[in-house]
Amino acid sequence: MSTTTMQRKPILSRQPAASIRLYSTLSRKKEPLVTVKPGHVGIYLCGPTVYDKAHIGHMVGPVIFDTIKRFLVYSGYDVTWVVNITDVDDKLINRSNERGISMAELAKEMTQDYLSNLAGMGVDQIDHMPKATECMGEIIEFTQALIDRGYAYASDGDVFFDVPKDAEYGKLTNRTIDAVQGEGGEAAARKRNAADFALWKSAKPGEPSWDSPWGPGRPGWHIECSAMSRGILGETFDIHGGGLDLVFPHHENEIAQSECCHGKPMAKYWLHNGLLRKSAEAGKIGGRGDRAEGAPDAEVAKSEKMSRSKGAGGLADLIAKQGGERIRFFLLRTHYRSTVLFGEEAIAEAAVGLETFYRLFKRLERITGGSFYALEVVDRAQGDTRFTTQLLSPPATALLDAVKQNRERFLAAMDDDFNTGGAVAELFELARHINKFIDEHKLETELDKDAYLRTAVVEAFSVLRELSATLGLFVADRSQTAGGTDQSLANLVETAIQMRADARKNKDFAAADKIRKLLMASGITIEDRAGGTEWTASSDATADKVRQILSAEGVAIPS
Repeated sequence: MSTTTMQRKPILSRQPAASIRLYSTLSRKKEPLVTVKPGHVGIYLCGPTVYDKAHIGHMVGPVIFDTIKRFLVYSGYDVTWVVNITDVDDKLINRSNERGISMAELAKEMTQDYLSNLAGMGVDQIDHMPKATECMGEIIEFTQALIDRGYAYASDGDVFFDVPKDAEYGKLTNRTIDAVQGEGGEAAARKRNAADFALWKSAKPGEPSWDSPWGPGRPGWHIECSAMSRGILGETFDIHGGGLDLVFPHHENEIAQSECCHGKPMAKYWLHNGLLRKSAEAGKIGGRGDRAEGAPDAEVAKSEKMSRSKGAGGLADLIAKQGGERIRFFLLRTHYRSTVLFGEEAIAEAAVGLETFYRLFKRLERITGGSFYALEVVDRAQGDTRFTTQLLSPPATALLDAVKQNRERFLAAMDDDFNTGGAVAELFELARHINKFIDEHKLETELDKDAYLRTAVVEAFSVLRELSATLGLFVADRSQTAGGTDQSLANLVETAIQMRADARKNKDFAAADKIRKLLMASGITIEDRAGGTEWTASSDATADKVRQILSAEGVAIPS
């Protein structure tokens, strides 16, 4: 099997944490993580059908499972994470015909777009990205095995899975066979039962095809994932993930294929992330519906699909405008099984929260002269040793006691079905404790303070570094200081800051506050200090963007 293999980070040999529990759609309850192979976790996440450019909805699963892998590795597990690429499908064929290019050319172009956007979102933990077109031998072999075992049948060049032969069909969604309508169209007449689904589709004239025992054709959607997951992770692996809209029919059919072929469970745990919706509208971005929170065994309801013209497209532009870390932070603020209401206003709100941390990192630089991003990132076992000794200064000990409690609550949240929302809340609490300690002891202004106080602050920052890294946040410095930006942006921001200072001097506080808010909306954070106003630019801030946002609200900056 030919796959795209990503570079993997080495991990230490250590005892994995035994406290992790995860909710499985199959069992409809939280279960302790007990892996197929002790110390190892195999994860398969359904990837995109690459017929068009990626939209923000395509990033929810990758960001969630990138975070899950980070936390599992941090907790001592060796993790192999697979994300497939569906590069043969009706949608690809139709779109390639519309554009007048081959299906392979279209798939290559859109796969590159997807990979570029993953990088922009900080998703870099994927180990293998198999493509359906590279796995035809395994897919055909898998299909033949199902025929040999009596679970599939050939019919005029097509091959169908014989759903009534599977006594457990429907166990993931609690569906009965009578409730399954199956695919219609020309193939319906060749089925034995309406619920039967295609494993192999005979080729129409002019379509891409591969030779098979049943004639030229191409695979059905579901069999691709069964074959690719088995080829890399084995007949039974630990975690199968995907969006809620894939529970039926895709994942239900995967289970049927794989378990009838092998006579054993396909995956121990089925994890499904909530869907992304446009603001308060009903339509899921880029696909089908959602189930109500608190009803994990409910059917995935169909709802209005959000078209790209209504906001689902333009992911590369969105990342360029908002910054990948900001979007990632936005997605991680809620539990992964919850519905996420998407809107640029919500992302801008998340940006305000991120600035809390960026300002805090600047305080560390002023106190120690060192960068937050230079602090060592440790694993869970190493982090547990931070609090084995107590510092002699009572105030320092009090800070570290509070930090220890923050860390314990953060880990408890992540151990409890990867509750990133609860974990992010603890990061804010940790930041609050650090800020309060710095203020109370005037560590930025009184440089001759007790060394224990400064040591405690560095230790607290180190814990923040340790925990945030498990979420893929603050991994690398994505902000720019004024000294590192281009001169046109620097000049523009300095002029706006002076206009704000003049407004405050004239007691026009409404105008001053307006300038501050508009600068923040354009990616500029300002902080008033005793020595003057300091500012920081996010990675997506540009002079044109700042000028455009200010002028749109009537704040004219001289050229």
